[in-house]
Amino acid sequence: MLDVLFGGFSDKGVKAENQDAFAAQQAKGSARELKGSVVCIADGASCSENAQQASQTSVTTFIRDYFSTPESWSTKDSVARVLSSLNSWLFHHGQQASCRQNQLVTTFSAVIFKSNTAYLCHAGDSRVYLYRQGKVEQLTKDHSYFPNEDNSVLTRALGMDSHLEVDFIQRDLQLNDRFLLTTDGVHDCLTNKQLEAHLVNKELSLEKIATEICLAAEEAGSKDNLSCIIAEVSNLPNKDIDEVHQQLTALKIPPVMKAGVTIDNYLIEKVIHSGARSHVYVAKDKNTGQKVVLKAPSDNFAEDLNYLEGFVREQWVGSRINNKAIMKIYPRVKENGQAMSPFLYHVCEYVEGITLRQWMYDNPNPSLSLVREVTAKIIAGLRVFQRQSMVHRDLKPENIMIENDGNIKLIDFGTVQVSGLAEINSPLIEDTLAGAVGYIAPEYLLGQQGVHRSDIFSLGVIVYEMLTGELPFKTPLVQHQQVTNFDQWQYRFAKRVRKDIPIWLDLALQKATQPNISSRYLALSEFLKDLTTPNIAMVNKIETAPLLERNPVGFWKMLSAVLTCILIIQTYLFYR
Repeated sequence: MLDVLFGGFSDKGVKAENQDAFAAQQAKGSARELKGSVVCIADGASCSENAQQASQTSVTTFIRDYFSTPESWSTKDSVARVLSSLNSWLFHHGQQASCRQNQLVTTFSAVIFKSNTAYLCHAGDSRVYLYRQGKVEQLTKDHSYFPNEDNSVLTRALGMDSHLEVDFIQRDLQLNDRFLLTTDGVHDCLTNKQLEAHLVNKELSLEKIATEICLAAEEAGSKDNLSCIIAEVSNLPNKDIDEVHQQLTALKIPPVMKAGVTIDNYLIEKVIHSGARSHVYVAKDKNTGQKVVLKAPSDNFAEDLNYLEGFVREQWVGSRINNKAIMKIYPRVKENGQAMSPFLYHVCEYVEGITLRQWMYDNPNPSLSLVREVTAKIIAGLRVFQRQSMVHRDLKPENIMIENDGNIKLIDFGTVQVSGLAEINSPLIEDTLAGAVGYIAPEYLLGQQGVHRSDIFSLGVIVYEMLTGELPFKTPLVQHQQVTNFDQWQYRFAKRVRKDIPIWLDLALQKATQPNISSRYLALSEFLKDLTTPNIAMVNKIETAPLLERNPVGFWKMLSAVLTCILIIQTYLFYR
């Protein structure tokens, strides 16, 4: 597991008040793997009487709020949202001050250590250095300028403006890396060589080294506060494939079960599905009488670590989302204090209803309004994933349940991409494509990562299929290495199947299923709006476009017909 040691020192120096602040925290248990460790430093703007409040508030609030963000968020998203909120608070309260001297403005630099990566965020002229193998490297850039030799002016800082632009940097970690965070009272007076002379010392504690650095700056004539903190990487997570195999196979795959069998405190009542990948059962909790669904892997995948990792991730996802549009996965409770059996399975929410696939069979020609209603409910579920920085990646009619009361529930999270988990180093390489043929976003086939717009593609295909009973593309069983561009995806207008589909709705479906992600809808709300009301801009564009763009198939048919006529005429004239 990642271990980081901290040691720092801060003093007012020759000034009357210390307007610097720093803080550090290393999470405990699983939170250390999911959120990492944090160190940050701030230097309140000396022109403000509230400089100390600004710096102290920044470092303490940042650490508290960062560790409060969802574990599924990426580090960058977590940092961006926390700093945006913090900057808004400082700016707002600074604007309430009676004069500029009372504003809440501070520099801010932080390093988040997670897995095998350091994530830096920075605004202002405090600094972050990396000491590695005897050399100091400045990682951050000062956001300031010098109107004269004696004064510097900040161009960027927390609380300075309603909008904050933050530098965000990533660096791979190495064992024994030392990160040095300083305020300008230190680094303006010491060279990199002088810093190296202190950081090379392995005998002194980090706190003692930080103290000596600050005292050296004071001796060099510093006229500002003196603060620095050092973070040293003392251990790096380095899971090998054998360790991962041991973890993923610690629980055994249960044998195929039938009605009447008991596993732990669950009585199997019915077999829902028994296939090559998984087995699904309706069961009853003997303690509570609650009806649940048990899902277990197939023994065919007992040694498939990627599949098992996805199965474990499904539990992680389903247990962290609490929303009526998402199927819940319950924790496995112990019975009478006894340990659960050593079997791998999920205890899932029992959903009374049918899959969207069955709904399509039952509603082969649904009204436009009914399709919009179902689509809006699917979008509500996808927004839940989006807020958690998750991408479903396997959206298809079989993974969408329509409950008896008409509500929608998304199921099957084995391939869900979680931004926060993706940052954790793993020896496993995903070697299978996520998603079903016909619904999979083209970028996956091109080896790219999924984003929420990838789910929009799959949703667009599903809406098209609800309306027409067909898919918008001819989809051969392509292999990953066979796809090099988007030419294989040629949209077929839905109007050719259903004459009552207006052109503006067809254009909305076309945009949602654009093979090039940059041409696709940016937001689910935009897609839903264009399914409900005509997008005049898109309609005007298609009406004024050349025939080749409006109807490429029709264009080439017409051209073929013209060429055929010319050929016939030429033949006739030749033999006349």
